[in-house]
Amino acid sequence: MSVTIRVRPNGPLLIEGAVTIVDQHGNPFPINPDKPSVALCRCGQSSKRPFCDGSHNRCGFQSVEIAPAPGA
Repeated sequence: MSVTIRVRPNGPLLIEGAVTIVDQHGNPFPINPDKPSVALCRCGQSSKRPFCDGSHNRCGFQSVEIAPAPGA
């Protein structure tokens, strides 16, 4: 199964598929294997970093990346 990373408008990176997320020492963060996706914080305000806790809604985080059109 492949992994898809979705850039949510004004929100987290949503990772769909089985992944392992490790810290700078190579230690894995616990991830519930029953969840189909994991949201990673982009705003830097989450109290659960690297995971999203919805803080982007309260801090005014704005970022909307759009992939370039094919062939552009």
